[in-house]
Amino acid sequence: MSEQHIDNDFAGLTAVITGAASGIGLATAQLLHARGATVIGLDLNEGELATFAHWIHCDVSSQDSVTAAFEAVAKKSSVIDVLINNAAIGSTGTVESESEENWVKVFNINVFGLARVSKAALPLLRKSKFPAIVNTCSIAAVAGIPNRAIYAASKGAVRTLTFSMACDLIKDRIRVNCVNPGTADTPWVQRLLSQADDPSAERARLEARQPWGRLVSANEVASSIAYLASPRQGSTTATEISVDGGMLNLRVPK
Repeated sequence: MSEQHIDNDFAGLTAVITGAASGIGLATAQLLHARGATVIGLDLNEGELATFAHWIHCDVSSQDSVTAAFEAVAKKSSVIDVLINNAAIGSTGTVESESEENWVKVFNINVFGLARVSKAALPLLRKSKFPAIVNTCSIAAVAGIPNRAIYAASKGAVRTLTFSMACDLIKDRIRVNCVNPGTADTPWVQRLLSQADDPSAERARLEARQPWGRLVSANEVASSIAYLASPRQGSTTATEISVDGGMLNLRVPK
């Protein structure tokens, strides 16, 4: 198969991406567009999407907003071939320090929001010849990370929800997979670093935590998402890909 064919494996397909205006979502939107997809980005803000994609305002924490967003999606496309559930928020704290309100807030976006969007997308996904869903999960779903109690719990839910969805939707030939990024160099992580007493020292600590010795790039995660979403991977479902610099499986001597 020629390189040109590989680079255009999304030609003629429509991809809907949540949290598409920045970080991993933006990198994924740009990559799928470059590989031929018509991209519809769902986000609170337009960001850079206007230059290459269709932007639709969507707050995944609100059922009314998700419903309105997919009404708008249906006006732009009669089919969804790829759904990327990427919208999420983080939280820093332990079970002891986190508030009840924050548990509800994070789960409402990271887990319930994913479910809302997936449910709304399914009627259009079922019209596709190559339907695929990819959920952005996290290393925090499979390894203990300090001070990330709520975030880790929500991403653990995303991971198991991915497998449950893959099982439930296999009858419709809708593939469902997820990626587990390590600490990525995204605007969210940059905001966390800016709040640290010593941002440079905190960044060095995060880089050292990953055996590869640096933060994961948004483009690296986007590449794995594209692999899982590609119609060329027709037998890949209920699969997770770690993009974590070896953090999960390596114990490199210091």
